Amino acid sequence: MSIVVTGATGALGRLVVGELLDRVPADRVAVVVRDAAKAAALAARGVEVRVADYDDPAALAAAFRAGDRVLLISGNEFGRRVAQHTAVLEAAQAAGVAQLAYTGALGGPEADFDLAAEHRATERAVLDSGIPYTFLRNGWYHENYTRELPAVLERGAVVASAGEGRVASAARADYAAAAAVVLTGEGHLNQVYELSGDTAWSFAEYAAEVSAQSGKEVVYEAVPAQQHLAILTAAGMPEGFAAIMVDVDAAIARGRLAGTSGDLSRLTGRPTTPVSEAIAAALA
Repeated sequence: MSIVVTGATGALGRLVVGELLDRVPADRVAVVVRDAAKAAALAARGVEVRVADYDDPAALAAAFRAGDRVLLISGNEFGRRVAQHTAVLEAAQAAGVAQLAYTGALGGPEADFDLAAEHRATERAVLDSGIPYTFLRNGWYHENYTRELPAVLERGAVVASAGEGRVASAARADYAAAAAVVLTGEGHLNQVYELSGDTAWSFAEYAAEVSAQSGKEVVYEAVPAQQHLAILTAAGMPEGFAAIMVDVDAAIARGRLAGTSGDLSRLTGRPTTPVSEAIAAALA
C-alpha cells in the first residue's frame, strides 16, 4: 500500500509530498506526474514515480494499486476538470484503492459560484463511485493575493469587487499539512472537512496590512464587477478566467469564503498561518 499524490509537482502537490516525507518513509510514498523528469528529485529520495495524465485513461489504469491511499489534487484546466477527475476516479475504483481524498471547494454544495461547479460535480462522482473518500474542501489561499503584491504596490491599491466581504484564507502549506494528516492517519474515511483560516479578513484590512508592512500607502479600491472585469482583462488576464475571478469576488461579498469552521487548525494541530505572515514573506 502506498500513499499516492496526483499532480505532485504542482504548487500544492510539492508541499503535500514534503509533509508526507516528514511523516512516513519515502518508500511508502508514490507520485503521479505527467513528466517524470520534474519528479527526479523525489525519485532520488526513494519516492516511487508513476507517469500518467488526467487526459490519458490508459496510463491512469496503471497509476494506482489495491489498497493505495490517493490524494486527487484537482486539475487546473477549467471546463475540463470533471472529465479528467472522472478518469482518475474510474482508474482508482478499478484498482481498488482504500481511500480517495479530493481537494474541493469550501462549502461543497453551498459553494454557489462558477469556480466551484466542477468541484461539486466531482464530489458527486466520488460519492457515486463508492470509493471510501475524504473531502478536503479548501478555502482560498493567501498566495492568491500575495502573488499580486507587485501590482498592488505599483497601483497603491488592492482592487476587488467583493464589497465588504471577508476571506478566511490560509497558507497553501496549511492545506498541504492537513492533506498529509488525512492520508497518514486513521478515522478520516467518508469524512468532510471545511478547511479555511482561523480568521477572516476584509480587503480594507488586507490593504492596511500591506501598507503598514511595505511603508507605502495602499488602499482598498472597491469597484463594480464590470469595472473589475475590465481592469483584469486590461492587465492581460484572459477574459474567461477574469470573469471567473470576478464571480469569486461576488461570492466573497455573499460570505461564501468567510467560513471559519476550525477544521484546518484542528487537523494540523496548530493555528493557521496569519495573512500578515504571508504578506511579510511575499514582501521579503
